[in-house]
Amino acid sequence: MQDAASIVKWMREKYEAVVPALDELGRRRWAAAEARSLGYGGITLVHQATRLAVGTIRRGLSELQAKDAPPTGRQRRLGGGRKTLVEKDPQLLPALLALVEPETRGDPMNPLRWTCKSTRTLAAELKRQKHRVSPNTVRRLLKREDYSLQGNRKTQEGTDHPDRDAQFRHINARVKHVQRRGQPALSVDTKKKEVLGNLKNSGREWRRKKTPRKVKTHDFPDPQKGKAIPYGVYDIQHNEAFVSVGISADTAEFSVAALRCWHEKLGRQRYRQLTRILITADSGGSNGARNRLWKWELQRLADEWNVIIEVCHFPPGTSKWNKVEHRLFCHITSNWRGKPLTDYQVVVSLIGSTTTSTGLVVHAQLDGRQYVKGRKITNVEMATLNLKPHRFHGEWNYEIHPRRVRED
Repeated sequence: MQDAASIVKWMREKYEAVVPALDELGRRRWAAAEARSLGYGGITLVHQATRLAVGTIRRGLSELQAKDAPPTGRQRRLGGGRKTLVEKDPQLLPALLALVEPETRGDPMNPLRWTCKSTRTLAAELKRQKHRVSPNTVRRLLKREDYSLQGNRKTQEGTDHPDRDAQFRHINARVKHVQRRGQPALSVDTKKKEVLGNLKNSGREWRRKKTPRKVKTHDFPDPQKGKAIPYGVYDIQHNEAFVSVGISADTAEFSVAALRCWHEKLGRQRYRQLTRILITADSGGSNGARNRLWKWELQRLADEWNVIIEVCHFPPGTSKWNKVEHRLFCHITSNWRGKPLTDYQVVVSLIGSTTTSTGLVVHAQLDGRQYVKGRKITNVEMATLNLKPHRFHGEWNYEIHPRRVRED
């Protein structure tokens, strides 16, 4: 007859061999079957060998006798298991929601909400109110209530103009019309100015472990480095762009100079029979609808090329719909993420290497000229422009014709 210690040792070896393949129900019933085979004192011996609770083994014995078997597919009977904190403390969830509700953000009609308070802060406040809860439990409860961590999203455009959608339809129709005639439709805008230097740039890049690129602690502008001003000219039909990187100021003169460079580098070869150009632009900035210098410089360009320049501006507050924004600038930002923009050559190189799976091709060039801010165009000078407003919102849609036909 084996002694109790030998039986416990032998039972432990058997249990360790089979337990990886057993779930909760299987462990309970295996222990019960072994206890029943040992007879009197079997429950105690199995408990010592497996460390399963005596109550668990007894419940297994009851299940083997088919007196208290759980429903098919379940490990426990209905209502079994440890009670949740919300069940033990019915006031926990209302207390949590009371804390986050004043700080709830987002659309009240949207079932998905978010809070700006951290789970650690919320847990600390709940503990102060005598609720036993951890930050992880707070996170689980918030997710159950359809809260989530989210960043800001630019969706508010301000007051919509009554003809906002009509202007979009007008721009779309004009772009298609110009493209059918084999003429260029260009989307233009200035990208955000970038401070140069060994400064932190948002995003991450692949590097060997524990070798992050070291940059300056503070992002103070370096007067010696200056700023880069990328101005994009995007050819909508050919998915091709030219970016002029300025070093001085974002003026209308700089914007039109970028158009001139686009023509020299790309447009001359793409459009050999150039008679008309359509430009879609924002309503503000260096190419704004009310910028006199912008129209003055376009007039000079129309005279120089002997072409009609048609301009369609997006309504105020709708610049994100401009093609250059989401077909060019976003990809440039993604391409240089995590890389410090140390100098102009780095900026030009990173912009020029931007590509996409849809075949975007980007050409970049540094414009080292100095452009003066505050240049004014007088009423007398404006009267000399050969500007023809469209019947539909002439302040947004207009054509600039050459003032004279160039003699070849």
